[in-house]
This record gives sequence, structure tokens and C-alpha cells, in this order.
Amino acid sequence: MKNIVFIVFSSMVLFACGANKQSVDQDPPMDASVTVDTIRIENKELEYEITIMEIGFESWLATQRSPDYFTQKTLESKNLFYVTEWNRRVMMPHGYNSLIYEQQIFYDPKLDYGMEVNYLLYMYFQFFEKKYKQKLY
Repeated sequence: MKNIVFIVFSSMVLFACGANKQSVDQDPPMDASVTVDTIRIENKELEYEITIMEIGFESWLATQRSPDYFTQKTLESKNLFYVTEWNRRVMMPHGYNSLIYEQQIFYDPKLDYGMEVNYLLYMYFQFFEKKYKQKLY
């Protein structure tokens, strides 16, 4: 496949459920019936997909600004910065928690992923920064 935007944060689920005691202590207790939110967008024509698997993301997303608030160009420039920083941290497992920064994100700034993908990716970074108390931007 030429370009794949693929985000799988299943290890983050493990992290949120107990791999890092400090994070768990700060969050409310989790119920065993809680399921992982999974959002998946696929475009076979452009050969990419985005998959976000994260507890609480979908409900958090419902409380945020709609895609109409942003322009695609703005989201693309912010995402390029976020992805670059994310990938830098993935490549430095001794400096950053490898349970959080597990997998690289392949994001080609020359490819038009559309508003939906750019919005979800940007919103995931916002969610990630708040949930894990990380600053990417």
C-alpha cells in the first residue's frame, strides 16, 4: 500500500487499565464492562485507513467542536506537526513511554486525506494530550 494512516492504540488501552499506576490513580476507577471505543475510516481508493482505539475517545469527541469550526488546511498543518513530534517520540523509547508512543503514524502531507480524517486525527491528539498529560504541540 502506498500511503497508510494507521493508528492502533491497543497498548494504550493496556496502559490506561493498569500498566502505569500513576495514571490509573488519577483517573476514576474503571468498570469491567467498559469497552474500547473504536473509530475506523477506510478509503480503499487512496489506500489508507485510520483506526483509533481508545477508551473514552468517542464520548469525549461528542463534546468537542464540530468539524465545521476548522478548515482542512488548518487541521493538515497542525496534524503534520503533531505526527512529526509523535513519530520522534516513537523513535526514542528510552526518552518516552513506549506503552504510549508505540507505533509510528504514516501521514503524507502531499496526500489529501479529506476533512474527516484530518479532523479525527487532530481531535485524537487533543484527547491524547489531555488524557495522558502530554504536550505534543
